[in-house]
Order: sequence, then structure tokens, then C-alpha cells
Amino acid sequence: MSRITNPNVSAIFKRPWVEKWFIPLSNWYVNLAGWRKLGLRYEDLIPEENDVVQLALKRLPPKEAYDRVFRLRRAFQCSLSHQILPPEEHTKPEDDIAYLSPIIAEIEAELKERHDLDTAQVEKKKK
Repeated sequence: MSRITNPNVSAIFKRPWVEKWFIPLSNWYVNLAGWRKLGLRYEDLIPEENDVVQLALKRLPPKEAYDRVFRLRRAFQCSLSHQILPPEEHTKPEDDIAYLSPIIAEIEAELKERHDLDTAQVEKKKK
């Protein structure tokens, strides 16, 4: 089972009893949402209208970018035909890994650093 890497929910995994309750609930929700039945990964669902996401998509390795477009087109075709993929083509939980979030976090850190440097005020040292 893959763990959630979002720092906002890391508190869930500090208590074992909460984790034992949360993991089955999250698996139930993921199966109900159905993106894996269309062959998608979770991060394929991130909206592309954001400038940061656009830049992250440009930084993807060519193979990963191609695979992402393939998954989206295949899911769109399945949606149009009101069908789901055969079970052997569903995205497996171990394959549903973060591939875009690390790049987005890196870009946001770069933008924050740029903003901090642009708004830095230099003061002369008083003697």
C-alpha cells in the first residue's frame, strides 16, 4: 500500500489506530472514484489551467509526458463510449505514484525564492 505523502495528512499516520481506520476508507473512496478503472493515475486529474502546472508539465521527461497524454486520451475515449478498461489494464495502486507533485513543489519553491529575492530590502550597515 502506498502512503500519502501530503504533509497535511501526515498526522494521520502518527497514530496506528487512525491509520488502520483511514487506509480502508481511502481505498474504498479511490475505488468508488473510478479513475483507476479508466487507467488514470491520481495526478492525471490535476487541472492544467495553473501556470505552475503548465511549467511542471513542460519539465516532465518525454516518456512520462507521452504516457500521461496516452492515459488521458484513452480515458476520454472510454468515457465517450461509456465503458471501462478490462481489469488487467486498470491502474494498480503500486503504479499510482506521484510524478507531477515533486516537480510542482520544486517550481513553487523556486517561485517563492524568486519572490523573496525580488522583495528583499538591503540596508546599509550603520557605523
